[in-house]
Amino acid sequence: MSLKTAGVVLAGGRSARMGFDKALAPLAGRPLVAHVAARFAPQVDALFLNANGDAARFGSLGCAIVADAAANAGGGPLAGIAAALRYAQSQGAAWLATAPCDAPFLPLDLVARLAAAADEKGAPLAVATSARGLEPMFALWSSALTRAVETALAAGDGGPRALMTRLGAAEALFADADAFANLNTPADFAAARARLG
Repeated sequence: MSLKTAGVVLAGGRSARMGFDKALAPLAGRPLVAHVAARFAPQVDALFLNANGDAARFGSLGCAIVADAAANAGGGPLAGIAAALRYAQSQGAAWLATAPCDAPFLPLDLVARLAAAADEKGAPLAVATSARGLEPMFALWSSALTRAVETALAAGDGGPRALMTRLGAAEALFADADAFANLNTPADFAAARARLG
C-alpha cells in the first residue's frame, strides 16, 4: 500500500481543562472529533486518529487508532506526532498532515496550502500561521522526519515549536485565524454551536 499523504487527528491529550474526553464532547449532534474528521478526511489519502486509552470509544469514526509509544506516554503533542509519523511511514505515506481534535473549523484547503509551501521552499515540513502566530498543530511532515521527531522527544521536547524552527519549516499564512480556534472551555463550545447555527 502506498499513500502520498496520510492525515492524523491528534486526540492523545488528557483534556485537563475540560475534565472529560474533549474529543467526544457533543457539538451540534456529533462528537467534536467527528467535525474535525469530516473537514480533514477529504484533504488526505487516508485518515487515522492518535489517541490513548480504550480505542473502542472512537469506533464510530471508522478509522485506525494509533496510540503513543509506551516509552513516550505523557510526552505531549510531539509524542502523538511521533507515533503518527511511525504509523504513516509503515503505511507507505510520504507525508503526514496533522490537526488537533478540538478545531472543528480547520481550513478546507489546509493540506493543499501546506504542501504548496513545503514544495516552494523545498522543505520537509510546513506549518500554518495566522494573525495569532504559528499554529504548530496544523502541519505537514515528511515521513523522513520520523527519526528527528523521536530524537527531539527523547531529548525532552514535548511540543513541536522548537523542532519546527530547527528544521526550517516552511510557513503557510492563513487569513482566517478563527479557522484554527481550539475548543477548550464550555464558553468555547457555546460559541462554536452558535457559529454552526
